[in-house]
Formats: sequence, C-alpha cells, structure tokens
Amino acid sequence: MTNSAIGLDISKQGALDFVALGALVHRLDPGIIPFHKATECQIHVSGGEFNVAANLADCFGLKTGIAAAMVDYPIGALINERVRAMGVKSFYKHFKHNGVNGPNMATVFSDRGHGVRAPVVFYNRSNEAAAQLKPGDIKWDEVFAGGVRWFHSGGIFSALSPTTPEVIIEGMKAAKAAGAIVSFDLNFREKLWAISGGLETAQDTIGRIMAHVDVIVGNEEDLQKGLGVPGPEVASESKLDPTTFFGMIDKVTEKLPHVKVVATTLREVHSTNNHSWSAVAWVNGKTHVAPTCELNVLDRVGGGDGFAAGFFYGLLSGASAEDAVRLGWAHGALLTTFPGDTTMATLDQVRAFAKGGSARIQR
Repeated sequence: MTNSAIGLDISKQGALDFVALGALVHRLDPGIIPFHKATECQIHVSGGEFNVAANLADCFGLKTGIAAAMVDYPIGALINERVRAMGVKSFYKHFKHNGVNGPNMATVFSDRGHGVRAPVVFYNRSNEAAAQLKPGDIKWDEVFAGGVRWFHSGGIFSALSPTTPEVIIEGMKAAKAAGAIVSFDLNFREKLWAISGGLETAQDTIGRIMAHVDVIVGNEEDLQKGLGVPGPEVASESKLDPTTFFGMIDKVTEKLPHVKVVATTLREVHSTNNHSWSAVAWVNGKTHVAPTCELNVLDRVGGGDGFAAGFFYGLLSGASAEDAVRLGWAHGALLTTFPGDTTMATLDQVRAFAKGGSARIQR
C-alpha cells in the first residue's frame, strides 16, 4: 500500500512482515548487584536487531524472522530456544564450536544499578561468530522467498567486522528487490567502533549503508557520530526538548534525500529508576511528538528497541504517523517495566497506554 502521508510504499502482504539481520547475544544480569559482588545472574537473549523482531512477533502478532550466526553448542541452543519462544523464524549460518575458544555467541554483562548508581554494561565479543558472517552466508532468496514487507538492521552489527557491513548491504539490496521497506537503527556504540577503525571508519561504513535506507532510528548523538551530521551550536537544556533533534533533520535529508522517516526516543535520566520519557519522529516532512511520561524503570535495556517495534508496527498496520509514534512510545515505556531485553507486554496494554491510559489496576 502506498501511504502518501508517510511517503512509504509498504507492501500489503508477504510471507514475513519483518526480517531483522544482526548478532544474537546473551546478556548476564545479576540485577541490582554489581558484577564484582555477584553470586548469581539471569540470562536474557538479546540483540539490537533481534529485539525488534521478537517484540513485533510476541506483542504485535506479526510474522517476523531473524538472519544471524548460530554456534552449535549449548549457549547457541539456549539462544535458539528463546528465538523460537518469541515466535521468530530463524535463518542461520551455522558455526561449529571447537570446545575451547569458539567461535562464540557474544556475551553482554549488565548490572541494572539502582538510584544514584548507574547501570554498567561491558562485553565479551571475543571470536564472535556474528563477526565472521560475510556476503553469501545468508541465503536471501530463501529468506525472502514468500515476500517480505520490512527489513531491518543496525549499527551494532555493522561495527563488528569489515565483512558485516557488506552482509547488511547485500541483505538490503535483496530486500529492496523483494519490495521491502528498509530501516536502520544507527545505535552508535563508541566501544565497538573504537576497535573497528574509529569514527572515520564508522561514518564511511554507515554512509555506504545509508544509500539503501528508507527509515532511520537514531538520536542526536547517533546522527552526529554515525552520519557525520553537524550538531546544534547550542545544546538544549532538556533531553526532552525535540527542537535539537528536529533542527538536525534538514541536514540529514539534505545529505540523504531518499530517507522518508527519522525517529528516536527522548529520555531524561533523573536517577537509574526514574526517567522522563518521550519520542519524536520526522515523517515525510512533518514532525510528531509523543507525550511525556514518568517511568519507574525496572530494566532500561531494550527500551529503544521497544519503541522501534511499536513505531514500525504502526506504520506496517496503516496507522497515522502520529499514532505510530504513540504506539512506539507506549511500548518502549512498558518494556522498561519488565526484566530482560524483549517484550512481555500485550497489544491491549500498549494501545491503552498509547491512548493515555494509566497504571490503574485492570479488573
């Protein structure tokens, strides 16, 4: 369907509504206990790209898939079980583990912090299978055989190695040929790009990817560092002020005139568990701002992916741009109330909150 209001020609049907390409990881979470004092932890399956596919399948009922590397050992089996449980179809390039040093499924270590103590995140991505993916490893003709409506990848996967950006571009070209909308979450991670060539490499790499992108998710820092778009001369006093973000859009569209949508969340962190939360989008020349709400955060990881999923669902389901932003804002807010990186919300909860619902008990 061509929605002239949003400027995207979204196919009405396909065997899959949404396919993501990215690295699957497992996150070790000791809760509010710092790792150096931890005696136990929960295991969450995650990945910036996978999270969106999982949210769209589990909460929003869409048919989604994930293209990724999979190592055939117990950690891989654990991750694959969670992929299946979230209702996501898998398209894997399989790797054998040598029993000693890999290749591995990456580990993310993340304690939640509490109050004035901030969360801490660090990685072990040593000999990561996803970084070894190269063009030809994913059989795109099989992935898109029945048609696909939307294809998504992101900056985390693009930073893993010299070959992963080429896999992204290969996938985007195949998705475009299959009639899909293509989105990219800039997700600029300084630590990852620092060991992958630095800022210049990041901007060159992302610049080549952007040639194939219709929809960008990313905040002001992502736009500045990922795209090389100059930031405002004067920073806004509040992280919730959308004028800084919108003030950069002209520079983004001047550089990337084919991009139709740019969206992001807005978050003011008062303490680890107390955030003010909103979201904004520029859609085909018009700006949209979600309400602001106060979050009592249980686990902040995945909130941005939660927004992206709700926002994409709105666009895929034919909602107005304004409603799509509110759906993304509502789902991202709800996601911070659950442990883990992926959704436990229901569509009814998301719709109620998007309409201005509250936390009153549901009887």
